[in-house]
Amino acid sequence: MTDTFLTRRTALRLGLVSMAGLVSACTTTSVFDVGDSKAEDQTAAALPLTNAVRATHGLPPLSVNVEASRAALHQAARMAKAQKMSHLIGFRDSFYDRMKSSDVTLPAAENIATGQKDVAAAVDAWVHSPKHLKNMLGNYSGLGVAVAYDSSTKRPYWAMVLSN
Repeated sequence: MTDTFLTRRTALRLGLVSMAGLVSACTTTSVFDVGDSKAEDQTAAALPLTNAVRATHGLPPLSVNVEASRAALHQAARMAKAQKMSHLIGFRDSFYDRMKSSDVTLPAAENIATGQKDVAAAVDAWVHSPKHLKNMLGNYSGLGVAVAYDSSTKRPYWAMVLSN
């Protein structure tokens, strides 16, 4: 009886470990689908650019934040699907609800852009916009950046989420 109990207990633990692995693998996915719009994680490319800007202002560097990346992926895909650059898409949309659904720690900020050909151009556009630059220089420690393309026009939609 003890051997059977230990075997079941071991199997349960292994199952939980496997499930945790699957869940963590899902949270680090680099592509996010919303209908026919696919968003690509661009955080690794945006991070050194953003940190260089922060360094010139004497601020500490940001690091990759999985939840912020997830929120950026979702927002970029939503904008591409809607063919609209907007923080709020739809009547009942809420920044707070979107951040909470991606488990982003608040406070958080979001920068969006459209039309830039690559991540460097998107970051540059945000740097040259006082409100977006203020977000990039805010008291945050984590970053997520994504791009999604409109399926018909191939227009890029960018989203940056900053969080702690």
